[in-house]
Amino acid sequence: MNRSRPDRCPGALRPWPADDGLLVRLRLPGGHVTSRQLLALLTTAERHGDGRVYVTTRANLQVRGLPAAAGTTHLTSEALEALVSTGLLPSLAHDLARNILVSPQTGLAHGRADLRSVTAALDGALTDAPDLAALPGRFLFVLDDGRGDLVERSCDLGLVALDAVRGQVRVGDAWGPVVPLRSAHRYLAGLARRFLAVRGHGKSAAWHVRELAEPLELPQRPSSLLPTARARLPYGSVPGGRHVPVPEEGLDRPAVERLCADASHLVVTPWRGVLIPEETA
Repeated sequence: MNRSRPDRCPGALRPWPADDGLLVRLRLPGGHVTSRQLLALLTTAERHGDGRVYVTTRANLQVRGLPAAAGTTHLTSEALEALVSTGLLPSLAHDLARNILVSPQTGLAHGRADLRSVTAALDGALTDAPDLAALPGRFLFVLDDGRGDLVERSCDLGLVALDAVRGQVRVGDAWGPVVPLRSAHRYLAGLARRFLAVRGHGKSAAWHVRELAEPLELPQRPSSLLPTARARLPYGSVPGGRHVPVPEEGLDRPAVERLCADASHLVVTPWRGVLIPEETA
């Protein structure tokens, strides 16, 4: 893979210099965010940015129009401190590495397994390992709970639940072994570490598993228990809650307050929406 530049996927410590100011992306493993955190982020956007919160197709959040410190492309200390105070940056060192996309309805309705504990364990395995902070900002983990909503989503590493206790690992465009869900986070973290060891260095270093010259893992046959791919989650009332669309222009204060009035916990989805769980809806 020939490139003329390194990965520049934005984060809090590495904002993107857009025409309207700095753009910051905040990773949400599994899309999970509390209402308190979302309101705090909106307040930060109002004080330092353009007053809106945006969602991405990886179920993350963005803030635009943030100020740069004089002569740099880094956030001012005040803006960075405000972002940290939201609680959405548990490890600044791992800001770019926490890309974990998960079936939004997992643990709420249907699915073969509740992957919320797997998600939390994987996030912990990443943030507890200093070396994994070096993962590229575009490196993506995708976890499908067996319903098939993310089984065809492109990923670097991933997992698809086969039943309540097992899942088959995804390695780039190939399939890996079947592993217990209780230890899947360790297996995936180990593969991520192996990727870092072989990806190369400098501007030509691989961003994705599929770019490697040699397979990261010996490809295995896909399990006969893998789910059939299903359509994206529709907006409106859905099993487990209510899926609300987010416009391209983002969420302003009235929109955020409407969401937060209905729930203490929200799930940002990869279809530019927010899922309000029904137990709090």
